[in-house]
Amino acid sequence: MAQLCILGISGSLRKDSYNTAALRAARELAPPELELEILVTPALPIYNADVQAQGIPVEVQALGEKIRAADGLLFATPEYNYSLPGGLKNMIDWVSRLPNQPFAGKPAALMGASPGATGTARAQYHLRQTGVFLDLRFLNKPEVMIANAAERFDAQGRLTHEPTREAIGRLMVALRDWVQLHRR
Repeated sequence: MAQLCILGISGSLRKDSYNTAALRAARELAPPELELEILVTPALPIYNADVQAQGIPVEVQALGEKIRAADGLLFATPEYNYSLPGGLKNMIDWVSRLPNQPFAGKPAALMGASPGATGTARAQYHLRQTGVFLDLRFLNKPEVMIANAAERFDAQGRLTHEPTREAIGRLMVALRDWVQLHRR
């Protein structure tokens, strides 16, 4: 089986982010034929059509190339005010303005970790809605919504909750199969 490159995008800017830690766990739990590169949402200028008219920032162009080069995407998003974080949405807005929009047709999966009880369910659903316009090909199941994240990760950011580890492992196998299905 050929090696598949997955770009894991953390929607959190926080240094000790549970979502970035969840991506590290996903890399550890992925099948051997998946290589997961982790990208923390970069700090970009707020999307503005006037700025775009002057030229798309170089860092947005580089991000678009990274997304194009990946066989698939894995988003790990926190939930802010019942939705996805502004930095992640801003990144998506910028990248979507590139010629030959790099999200189009790209297989992707979602997960998220939150200290709250809903485990980023609303943020994931909003990201799915955005993905419809972008023509992202989101995997429907399994869903991984890590609630009560402070109880699931240790002080070093390692995922220690075995049922959550198993859920992420299943997600990674399903993502592998989803990417392969879309490569045909």
